Amino acid sequence: MAHQPSRSPIRLLAPAALVVCLLAFALVIITTGGSDDATPASDTSTEPRSDTQARTAPKPKPKPATYTVKTGDNLGSISEKTQVPIETLQELNPELDPQALVSGQKIKLKE
Repeated sequence: MAHQPSRSPIRLLAPAALVVCLLAFALVIITTGGSDDATPASDTSTEPRSDTQARTAPKPKPKPATYTVKTGDNLGSISEKTQVPIETLQELNPELDPQALVSGQKIKLKE
């Protein structure tokens, strides 16, 4: 009579591991809600802020009174950086020659 090799209980490990992985995957899918909504979860309430929230909100920085010209700047690029129209820059700086800006020169942005 031929001797049959004994079967190891480890041979059941691979199918069992596959079942466990599939169950874990299904659990993750189910618990995430499966929503197709692409909007981020954020506070979209329309209620006014409480006093505490209003006090902790950062205040916008005031615009500086002057701008220091850097190498390569021209009146147009300064206007874009500072959000001050070119006409206003020329009115505030009548002595300013737009063709001869010098690095380090100070330009008034407001009175």
